[in-house]
Amino acid sequence: MNVLARSARAAVKPMRMARFYASEAPAAAVSDKLRLNFAVPHQAIYKNTEVQQVNLAATSGDMGVLANHVPTIEQLKPGVIEVLENASTTKKYFVSGGFATVNPDSSLNINAVEAFELSQFSPEAVKAGLAEAQRTASGSGSEEEKAAARVEVEVYEALTAALAK
Repeated sequence: MNVLARSARAAVKPMRMARFYASEAPAAAVSDKLRLNFAVPHQAIYKNTEVQQVNLAATSGDMGVLANHVPTIEQLKPGVIEVLENASTTKKYFVSGGFATVNPDSSLNINAVEAFELSQFSPEAVKAGLAEAQRTASGSGSEEEKAAARVEVEVYEALTAALAK
């Protein structure tokens, strides 16, 4: 450990933080609704909106988030975010990546690079885009072009899987 890190660690006041499992949450925090904030750089899709559940495609695996979920931070992979607003209304968004933060107060913050309603995609256009990205990735272009194409292939494959469900 370098001197700066050791000095900084020594100067930090120790904090007592209460840690608990979701089933042991303080009574004041118990709620049956999840407050959702879901934003992309140019707009807020949901702003402090009460929902039943949100299903995420995280790099650690797919997960469902309900009220009183254990706090966590998850990196999002290309995939679907499913928002169950109530018993009869569900919306699905495809995100190319981002982060989700589950807070102890039954709130969920999702920050995505891009998000589009799944219904906005044309399966034919996705199939054509995947074929083109695969050609570029295996072609004779520069390493930079091939790397970008491999990322496109990953996104198109995730989108193809999402549309097939």
